[in-house]
Amino acid sequence: MVVTSTHESVTETFSSYDRKSELMAFDDSKAGVQELVENGVEKVPRMFYCDHSHDYGFVSASNSKISIPIIDLTGIHDDPNLRDGVVGKVRYACEKWGFFQVINHGIPTHVLDEMIKGTRMFHQQDAEVRKEYYTRDFSRKVAYLSNYTLYEDPSADWRDTIAFSLAPDHPKAEEFPAVCRDIVIEYSKKTMVLAYALFELLSEALGLDKFHLKEKGCAEGLLLLCNYYPACPEPALTMGNKEHSDGDIMTILLQDQMGGLQVLHDSQWICVPPMHGALVVNIGDLLQLMSNDKFISVQHRVLANDQGPRISVASFFRTAISKVFGPIKELVCEDHPPVYREISLKDYMAHRYASGSGTSALLHFKL
Repeated sequence: MVVTSTHESVTETFSSYDRKSELMAFDDSKAGVQELVENGVEKVPRMFYCDHSHDYGFVSASNSKISIPIIDLTGIHDDPNLRDGVVGKVRYACEKWGFFQVINHGIPTHVLDEMIKGTRMFHQQDAEVRKEYYTRDFSRKVAYLSNYTLYEDPSADWRDTIAFSLAPDHPKAEEFPAVCRDIVIEYSKKTMVLAYALFELLSEALGLDKFHLKEKGCAEGLLLLCNYYPACPEPALTMGNKEHSDGDIMTILLQDQMGGLQVLHDSQWICVPPMHGALVVNIGDLLQLMSNDKFISVQHRVLANDQGPRISVASFFRTAISKVFGPIKELVCEDHPPVYREISLKDYMAHRYASGSGTSALLHFKL
């Protein structure tokens, strides 16, 4: 990304600026960034200004040979030789990139398209209907909000989210917004099946029994985040989703054709180009911890865009909140002692939310 003179206006200080009041007024509106766009905003409010002064280089996948691995899952359940080849590709991707795309994964393309459509329909419906779901009560199984760590982060992201906590306890049918209820339920069931298959491949890539991660409860929790990035009038001033790593075990991401997702690899931002029918998979902080740094959880971000909206659906897989876990004992030896102490998901998330969304909590739990 090229840093322009707009950075000067971002970092300029105004003694009269009351950030807390702006955040509260935005949050109290209960209609997110989309309401700003619906009201014809022409200038990005200052609460969204993002400091790009520490940006890295940028490489577009369209003009570079560098891109995240693409893995074809055809035949993994039927052909042992094909499966061994896929396990090797998964191992390479998780050790060197932390990201890969999967094709021929078993979820029909029409289901993916309907999930994107359902997300769009929720976020584009009347603001008064959206507001019924707006909350910062994270115990709610269905929650509409803008920016999980709005009050902790130095800048807000140009993004709204409808979140569904789907496992271990499923919401009641009446808790789902009617406009996307059926497709969220269908998509999540199919994604869970894919997650089980991926956890088997990840287990084998770590040299473990294929059921190891599944039996560890890695898919006990499922949080579905349906993200909506409205067109931004001044995209150079803000981010759709600032630099961060995922605080889960594994994420499966569905993205539309708008683009904007970037992965940090070898100190360069690499675009992850949308592939219709493909899904993006990435390693979360908790799997890096469990694998004792064998697999990596890497920083990634989403650029703001003056075109839009961009839509993505992220499935976050994690353990039960009270379960204690640490580096897998089979991966620890005298030459490779444990790097992290044992923690619970509850402890991890508490530290992560207190630190803001852009900060990995892994360093805090190192021995």
